[in-house]
Amino acid sequence: QLQLVESGGGLVQPGGSLRLSCATSASALNYYDIGWFRQAPGKEREGVSYISISGGITNYADLVKGRFTVFGDRAKGTVYLQMNNLKPEDTAVYYCAATPASSVTWYSANSYTYWGQGTQVTVSS
Repeated sequence: QLQLVESGGGLVQPGGSLRLSCATSASALNYYDIGWFRQAPGKEREGVSYISISGGITNYADLVKGRFTVFGDRAKGTVYLQMNNLKPEDTAVYYCAATPASSVTWYSANSYTYWGQGTQVTVSS
């Protein structure tokens, strides 16, 4: 069982920034790729970003390209999602998830085996 723990959510004004963290074991990032998802009230969970540290690959949803950056620290076993120029429509619970597969449909929640508990991000003035 792989544990994922998100942190870093909160309330921020439009145009502001937040950095989310997804902590797991240091060795896990050698074997698992990490996706970030979000779910707003009344909406389906949607893929935001993806990173394969071992493969050197990152992906982003069109809605966040140029504003969000995903990166990881293998030694710390932590993946980060840096979110800049936040908009009210970014308000959601953000989740990180892990998949052991090397070739996945990264934006599909069905591709992931393990999930964190989520962290709330609220963008409001």
